[in-house]
Amino acid sequence: MTDAIVAEGLVKRYGSVVALNGLDLRVEEGTIMGLLGPNGAGKTTAVRVFTTLLDADEGRATVAGLDVRKNANELRKSIGLSGQYAAVDDNLTGFENLDMVGRLYHLGRGRSRERARELLARFDLEDAADRPVKGYSGGMRRRLDLAGALVAKPSVLFLDEPTTGLDPRSRLGMWDVIEELVKGGTTVLLTTQYLEEADRLADQIAVIDRGRVIAEGTADQLKDQVGGERLELSVATSQELATARSALADLAVGPMESDERQHHLTMPITGGSTVLMEAIRRMDAESVKVLDIGLRRPTLDDVFLTLTGHHAEEEEK
Repeated sequence: MTDAIVAEGLVKRYGSVVALNGLDLRVEEGTIMGLLGPNGAGKTTAVRVFTTLLDADEGRATVAGLDVRKNANELRKSIGLSGQYAAVDDNLTGFENLDMVGRLYHLGRGRSRERARELLARFDLEDAADRPVKGYSGGMRRRLDLAGALVAKPSVLFLDEPTTGLDPRSRLGMWDVIEELVKGGTTVLLTTQYLEEADRLADQIAVIDRGRVIAEGTADQLKDQVGGERLELSVATSQELATARSALADLAVGPMESDERQHHLTMPITGGSTVLMEAIRRMDAESVKVLDIGLRRPTLDDVFLTLTGHHAEEEEK
C-alpha cells in the first residue's frame, strides 16, 4: 500500500528543548495510526509539522505525496485538522461556521452552504444549526469542530485528542464517525489520551517518547512486548500477601508486582488456566483467603508504563 504520511528524521527544537528528536513514521493510506506518548513526548508538535503549521528544523515529511515544506499551500487543500480545542467562532451559528470554512476552501457559495447542511445532519447538529455556537455544549462544539475539518473532504485527517472532554456516549458517536471515514478511504492520524480509543480505532500504534518513536505495531503486538498473560490475585491481609508471593514465586516468568495497600499481586505467567488452577491449589494449601483471582492480558496502559515509565493518565490533557 501507498504511504499517506511519511516522516524521516524530523527534528524540532524550542531553544534548549528538543520536541522532536529524529522522528520516523509511516502511515498507510486508508488506515488509522494512533500516536501515543507521555506529556511532552512530541505528539502535538508532530501534528503541527504534518499540517504545515510548524516548520521542522531538520528532516523531511510528506503528506498525501506532498512535501509539507515545499508544497504547503497545495497540501492544505488535501488535509483536515481537528485540534485539542474546538476552533469555532462563538459569535457565529453552527451553519455560519461551516459555511465560512467552505468559502475559505473556495468551494463557492452554493457548495459551501450545501456542504454545511450535509455535515450538520451527519453530526446531529441540525436542530442547533441556526443558534450561536456560544450556547453549544462542549460535546456539540467538538462535533462542530470535526465537521469543520471535513468540509473539504480531506484525504488525510489529523485528529489531536478529538474526544477530550466528551461524555462516553458522545465519544462512542465520534468513534463511529471516524471509523466511517476510514471505510470511505480517509487516512487518519490520531493522538489520544484515552488508551481504549487507540485500542478500538487504530490499525497501527506508534508510541513516542522524547521526540522519537520507541515502539510501533498493532495493539496486540505492543501488548505482547510486555508479556502475554498476567495472573492477578487479591487477598485479605498483608501477611497473606507475603505468603502468596512466596508460594507462587516459581510460577512467575518475570518480576512480580505487589500493591501492599490493596493486598494485590500481579505476575507474568505462561500456561494460562493450568497455572491459574495451580495457583488456586497452592493458596488453598496455605490457607490464604483469596478475594479475587484471574487471568488477563496486558493493556495499553501496561505498554505505556513499560515503555515510557509513565501511566497513561499522566499524558498531557
